[in-house]
Amino acid sequence: MEIKLFNKWDTTEIVVKDPSLRHYINLEPIFVPHTSGRNSGRMFEKAKMNIVERLVNNLMRAEQNTGQKQVTLSIVEEAFEIIEKRTNENPVKVLVEALENGGPREETTRISYGGIAFLQSVDVSPSRRLDTALRNIAIGTLNSAHKNKKSAAQCLADEIMFASKADMQRSFAVRKKEEKERVAQSAR
Repeated sequence: MEIKLFNKWDTTEIVVKDPSLRHYINLEPIFVPHTSGRNSGRMFEKAKMNIVERLVNNLMRAEQNTGQKQVTLSIVEEAFEIIEKRTNENPVKVLVEALENGGPREETTRISYGGIAFLQSVDVSPSRRLDTALRNIAIGTLNSAHKNKKSAAQCLADEIMFASKADMQRSFAVRKKEEKERVAQSAR
């Protein structure tokens, strides 16, 4: 018997193109992405958590969805169905492409030297890059769904599809990535 995500989508054939993110995007086959916090105890354990579950956990940051994992799982499943209907591709593959395009490669840090504070450009670790991409996709989804006729699933599907195409005009995650990289470039 083949294990598929939500009993619909196969994740074994998906290839992560970005070599730095390959170790942090977990695509192990799982029926329902709900591990009950098994991988949250120690440092870097979240790399063992399925990427869809990490997306679900990030979507639970809004006041309405806090602690309601089953509701958020249904939102993600519905969004994946919308993505599959529109693109005729595996929605997990589209999510992986969105994460590759949505994470900044360079950021700034504040350095104080002799009473003077200035920004210094630094490279971003792959783990932080993935966390930032997931967070920005979730925030962009929640912002666009707030006081809107479109459902949260529709907004999530739009955000993932636009981020996978690296559409800076429509994707919140890609826009934030470009903004951070632009600031980092000026701080070199």
